[in-house]
Amino acid sequence: EILDVEPAIHDQPGARDLVVGQAELAFENVSFSYSGFPSEHAIADISFTVSAGRTLGIVGPPEASARVRTISLGGAHLLPRYYDVTGGRITIDGQDIREVTLDSLRAQVSVVQQDTFLFKTEVRENVAYGDPAAEDDRVVDAADTAQLHDYVAGLPEGYDTMVGERGLSLSGGQRQRLSIARSVLLAPRVIVFDDSTAAIDAGTELRIRDALKALNRNRATIIISHRLSSLMHADEILFLEAGRIVERGTHGALLAQGGRYRRLFDLQMGVARENADA
Repeated sequence: EILDVEPAIHDQPGARDLVVGQAELAFENVSFSYSGFPSEHAIADISFTVSAGRTLGIVGPPEASARVRTISLGGAHLLPRYYDVTGGRITIDGQDIREVTLDSLRAQVSVVQQDTFLFKTEVRENVAYGDPAAEDDRVVDAADTAQLHDYVAGLPEGYDTMVGERGLSLSGGQRQRLSIARSVLLAPRVIVFDDSTAAIDAGTELRIRDALKALNRNRATIIISHRLSSLMHADEILFLEAGRIVERGTHGALLAQGGRYRRLFDLQMGVARENADA
């Protein structure tokens, strides 16, 4: 009965396949509200552009972490059309994503979430979830980019090692790295990291970022994070408050403004120094 339910989001009549060239993603005055709370926007009047080879960061104040995670609906769940915008539009290379086929859209957009579902099967099959026919070398390359290969190679059964349901046999950081490997394998042209390195130590995160540099030249990247070290390298950073953009610019420019971003930076760096001293 559940399988027979017609999804609310579906292809429009005459929808064409998405054609990606420059992979320029644009949010044009985008707003989104939950169906149960139409009067309260999760995000409101959000506009930005990010193209292949460039990275956009999204952050917010620590007391509004739930609101920043809501931008995952704007940056992640709206992009592959798990939900539709309630205002404005989202385009990729000028094509409104509501006017293209879902299959072609979701083949080009990948979301790496903080908490991903892993299946009770081999590591290989978990990495290749999006493309079960992927060759072993593609699986290994994806795991290597995500800094997971050395760990897997050291297991008694390597990539044939069984992963417990929901990844219970892996640490939080290992689960997140496997999720990154899944997305890398699919080579999307638009990728969203939705707080997907929260459980990964800073050194490993830096190695993952370095490994992704070559791949990112061909795709647009969005990083949603409460941890500034994860996105301070972005070409542009949006600071959200109450669902709206209140500051935007590079890491250096935002620090120079001495506003909300600067206060969050000082807070996080102060905590980091205290932890180091301890």
